[in-house]
Amino acid sequence: MNIKLELQFDGTDYHGWQIQSGVSTIQGELRRAIKAVTGEVVMPVGCGRTDAGVHAMSYIASYKTENRIPADRIPYALNAHLPPGIICRGAEIMPDSFNAARSAKGKTYRYIIDNNEFPDVMMSRFAWHYRYPLDAALMADAAKAFLGTHDFIGFAASGFSVKTTVRTIHSLIVKREGNMIITDITGNGFLYNMVRIIIGTLADVGGGKTAADAVAETILSGDRSRAGITAPANGLCLKEVFY
Repeated sequence: MNIKLELQFDGTDYHGWQIQSGVSTIQGELRRAIKAVTGEVVMPVGCGRTDAGVHAMSYIASYKTENRIPADRIPYALNAHLPPGIICRGAEIMPDSFNAARSAKGKTYRYIIDNNEFPDVMMSRFAWHYRYPLDAALMADAAKAFLGTHDFIGFAASGFSVKTTVRTIHSLIVKREGNMIITDITGNGFLYNMVRIIIGTLADVGGGKTAADAVAETILSGDRSRAGITAPANGLCLKEVFY
């Protein structure tokens, strides 16, 4: 059977999705739980790589198994073996052709900035504390430049290996809710650290360091040095994956 899982996790205490020697990762913990339930050693496939400290409201994984446990019982079985901060919220049997990574058509990420003089301790694991004033309206205006299909080479960290750096952003919404500035970005795919660099660039606009109308030129330049900092991982969360 080919099993699709929906996971939710707090990535603070994990070194990202991808299994690594000597450290705790989401993939490694899921693999361990699957073995405990089925007795099988499998390598679950994830919908994408998340870095250390990044969270997920809805992360999709898949694996193939000979075990015949009913799909509706799989979350209960896995959750008995998953560590704190990782929960399986659903499972279903899929056609053999389904693959959590290759079948994905797009993703929505959410980034939260705690824009208050003093940090909200209840959000410290899930938001970037930025104490200086930010103009969310200016950030929303600048965000329009990212919409559509562009070469985002200037918004990628070094060390990536992809065939093309062209990506399409379908929507990018910036809004303020009290002291929190929430950004939801949906696209067909994202380069390594792309979302976090976009957020760093928008923060420069909101803080008055960069003009909103300069962002389009930054994208066209392909020059990483013209974009903002890579925002901290703890504010980033994978919200939804589309198939």
